[in-house]
Amino acid sequence: MQALAAELGRPERAFRSVHVAGTNGKGSVVAMVERALTAAGHRTGRYTSPHLVDITERFAVNGHPIGRPALEAAVSDVRAAVDRLLSRGRLQASPTFFEVTTAIAFEVFRAEPVDVAVIEVGLGGRFDATNIITPVAGAIVSIAFDHERHLGSTLGQIGGEKGGIAKPGIPLVVGALPPEALHAIERVRSEAGAPPLVHAEDAVGLDGLDAGRARVLVRSQLWPGLPVLPLSLLGRHQVANAAVAVRLLEVLSRHGVRMGADAVARGLTEARWPARLEWLRTPDGELLIDAAHNPAGAEALASYLHDAGRAPLPVVLAAMQDKDVDGMVRPLASVASRFVATGVATPRAFAPEALASRIAAAAPGTPVSSVPDARAAIDDALARDRRAVAAGSIYFIGPLRARLIESGAVPI
Repeated sequence: MQALAAELGRPERAFRSVHVAGTNGKGSVVAMVERALTAAGHRTGRYTSPHLVDITERFAVNGHPIGRPALEAAVSDVRAAVDRLLSRGRLQASPTFFEVTTAIAFEVFRAEPVDVAVIEVGLGGRFDATNIITPVAGAIVSIAFDHERHLGSTLGQIGGEKGGIAKPGIPLVVGALPPEALHAIERVRSEAGAPPLVHAEDAVGLDGLDAGRARVLVRSQLWPGLPVLPLSLLGRHQVANAAVAVRLLEVLSRHGVRMGADAVARGLTEARWPARLEWLRTPDGELLIDAAHNPAGAEALASYLHDAGRAPLPVVLAAMQDKDVDGMVRPLASVASRFVATGVATPRAFAPEALASRIAAAAPGTPVSSVPDARAAIDDALARDRRAVAAGSIYFIGPLRARLIESGAVPI
């Protein structure tokens, strides 16, 4: 990445940036921070992964995915740079897909040009392709078990990898983290020469819940007097994400990225993040879709359904083979009237029958069936109930959401 960025003329230095890492919640924090920055009048870039349907979703300017011409221009520049590096022997192999998309993001944001780019870490932090940036500030939203093959089998190891985004002199905001992970991040932070960690837990308090939507009170010295705000993103877990977003916005404001209280409020109340606890109204009923692809995500989904008074409901589930399916199914069993296992068109995914067997073992007593086609699985779930849930891999949720919207479903 360093070689590719240098060959491109260091596009990542053409704008200010914000770096967001974490196991869960980083996309929500990115959405809140980006919306606040845009509301404050800054021209923003947003780089996230993976995309739901179209690759242009990964690269947003002022909250909107870029057009094909902008993407094609950036791809052409990056391809030419890679070819030059390979021909000179500076690179021994072609960059990975994620390395290329990261370089494309930097090229797009330089060309636009944006004032501030909110950059989501792809995987981990220390060796992530995005970690060549020198941001105004960074954040680690949460630490939980996921991607253990790459990041380690303990929370301390995972925390150490994600803490690798720490850099000399750059403030780092942390959410409510397990002590083992926090200790590892503190060690990495100190070794990197970063300032003391900025803790976010007390930045936002829960005032109440309305059908699973949190009302919050912001506690900020910069923006005192904000009224109680309804978060736009559903689930009580979004309170912790909002706290990280507020502390991150405070740090940015103190470092020259100015904004007022109204912009902060709009970031919390207007942020949108599709396919994360998103209700769709379909011709056959209402469907809650959520890319809950690990145990922590499944726990947040179950908590929302309990808080909203919507449980039990049929749960359609698809998952990759490298995921902790048992850890996902256990919390979902408390809100599932039945499970429908379905598939995803990738060799990494569980076959529906195999997934159904795993679900049956993890949730004895809860009816389980398997329906290979995802759309048919949704039809099955809504055949006897007017509401259902679709959860699991984003490679399942993204294409499913597109198919449903094409056939007349609308976000509620």
